[in-house]
Amino acid sequence: MMRYSRQNKILELIANNEIETQDKLAAMLKAEGFEVTQATISRDIKELQLIKVLSSTGKYKYAVSARQDAPISDRFVKIFRETITSFASAQNLIVIKTLSGCGPAAGEAVDCIGLPHVVGSVAGDNTLLLIIDKEEHVEEIMAIFNDMLIMRSKGQ
Repeated sequence: MMRYSRQNKILELIANNEIETQDKLAAMLKAEGFEVTQATISRDIKELQLIKVLSSTGKYKYAVSARQDAPISDRFVKIFRETITSFASAQNLIVIKTLSGCGPAAGEAVDCIGLPHVVGSVAGDNTLLLIIDKEEHVEEIMAIFNDMLIMRSKGQ
């Protein structure tokens, strides 16, 4: 699951810094404790579908693609399935437990899947809190999560 932690850190780094090259990204990851090779960085960029965009300083930097096509959805469903360990609800809240370091990745996955009725999410290291618009919609979201786990147990 180190890959999900690393990829989550990449998303965080490109959101908060202007990263123009794979070398700069690799150096920043190493400073954060991730030992990476150029091939790993290249693979992560491809899997995350990062693109280069013109920054406010006139240089090109890495950014998340705005496209929301099926491969992205499938990838986020897979991330969610592989990182969550349990989930439970209380009123209009759903608390999701994840593997250590995977809370933000699971949160990004849930946000990108585009679940109905989710007002927002807050991610910690190994926990994700979802706020649902109305208590009566929680059961629908929990059923979606159960379906994802059933797919995992069948090896899909």
